Amino acid sequence: MRQIILDTETTGLEWDLGHRIIEVGCIELLGRRHTGKRFHRFVNPERSIDHGALEVHGISAESLLGMPKFSEIADELLEFITGSELVIHNASFDIGFLNNELLLSGGNVSRIEDVCSVQDTLQLARQLHPGQRNSLDALCKRYGVDNSHRTLHGAMLDAEILADVYLAMTGGQTELSFTGKTKLEREKTTTKTNLSTVGVADGIRLEVTY
Repeated sequence: MRQIILDTETTGLEWDLGHRIIEVGCIELLGRRHTGKRFHRFVNPERSIDHGALEVHGISAESLLGMPKFSEIADELLEFITGSELVIHNASFDIGFLNNELLLSGGNVSRIEDVCSVQDTLQLARQLHPGQRNSLDALCKRYGVDNSHRTLHGAMLDAEILADVYLAMTGGQTELSFTGKTKLEREKTTTKTNLSTVGVADGIRLEVTY
């Protein structure tokens, strides 16, 4: 299976209030192994960055003035991720921003879910560790992943850390996967009999393979 560990950084918390993506980081896994292929871009949001967001990632609007707009990297990003399973921590946040950027770009693809399936590691962690803290930092501590160099958030840095956390979290004999279907797959596939659905939310199904 081809998986892409993905993270973004943004100008603020709400895409529907006009906030934009400023960084995208992607790491490819094939058969749960790093391939060395990556996609990393900084993006000019053409707007200011909230003070709270700046404190989180340390990326200033001034440092992005010479960077491409999202519309200028959209096709390259889609080419990298299409057909993969995206692995994202708190996926609804990143997918919301990515879909908004695609819509603003005016291209042929306006929904990430139409070209990729999505696995949300936050939802997975909540299933595995109910009632506990399941932030990326908390999961690093729980699974012994070194994040001591993470003084600020960054899309590529966080994707690297998430890759280690995800592989540790899913390293047992029981495989838990969120199998959001692509548009084509939704039209052609049916649920396999050896899969037990244990939760449904926003079109993403949690399944346990025995």
